[in-house]
Amino acid sequence: MQSKHHWEHVYTAKAADEVSWFQPHAALSLKLIREAGVLLGASIIDVGGGASTLVDDLLADGYQQISVLDLSGAALATAQARLGEQASTVQWLEANILDVHLEPHTYEVWHDRAVFHFLTTEQERQAYVQAVLGAVKPGGLVIVATFAEDGPSQCSGLPVMRYDANELHAEFGEPFVLLGHEKESHLTPAGGEQKFVYCFCRKAI
Repeated sequence: MQSKHHWEHVYTAKAADEVSWFQPHAALSLKLIREAGVLLGASIIDVGGGASTLVDDLLADGYQQISVLDLSGAALATAQARLGEQASTVQWLEANILDVHLEPHTYEVWHDRAVFHFLTTEQERQAYVQAVLGAVKPGGLVIVATFAEDGPSQCSGLPVMRYDANELHAEFGEPFVLLGHEKESHLTPAGGEQKFVYCFCRKAI
């Protein structure tokens, strides 16, 4: 996992809407959460959410228990400033997902767009999966998106892993029942194209 210093630099050197992974709206993530029938009172965590606008749209939908976790305090501060008074209704966690303590069986939805593909060692990936297993309630929804097999080999100057849907699900294994997968072609603010794959699973009861 790359250093906190790296990500603080990224979010202080560029505006939130200039980083390559910026989306005005996390449309596919929202679609998957809505179609899964997630109740408005469900506890949702956006891992690596940083300055993402997913939290804005979840609040607009009426979700009431949202947590956003990110290594970068600067990224979280950007989202907090954007939300204004609404920011006080969100739990903000400035932490590394590989070593943060999350209360067991807390979340009904775990969402991660573009953290997991930065985990380039087996040890890191195993630690991440253990974090999901511990923090997500039985029957909870797990949405993880990474660069697809035809996506970039680097992001923000760092190496990444690329996956097809079967490979990504295999990293999580039998405790996670695959519900489906989708591809996304993301247009970066600079006009480039990045191919993503989304896997969505249920944690086994």
